[in-house]
Amino acid sequence: MNDPQIPAMEPTGSEHPQHGYSPNKDAYLLRLKRIEGQVRGIARMVDEDKYCIDILTQVAAVTKALHAVSLGLVEEHIGHCVVGAASEPDPELRTQAIDVKVKEATDAIGRLLR
Repeated sequence: MNDPQIPAMEPTGSEHPQHGYSPNKDAYLLRLKRIEGQVRGIARMVDEDKYCIDILTQVAAVTKALHAVSLGLVEEHIGHCVVGAASEPDPELRTQAIDVKVKEATDAIGRLLR
């Protein structure tokens, strides 16, 4: 899917790329582990035949937490990848790179809204 004419914004090969969320990776992982625990709790509630409204309340809390993670990742993408594309020194490649990164962000936002 990568266009060979558009410079890679991330390192390639065996090295690990530096993503926009990398400085906050530990915080994201901690939040996702909490969400994982919440989901296990919901499964336990269903298994124990808890009241449906109580289960739905917990589902809403997990959904809100996942949305917060998603919005953080979108913000990190825009702040790192889109801004990184804007720093491309070649004007033609810069325009192409920005278009690709903005399209990625737009598509991701669209998936979140479905």
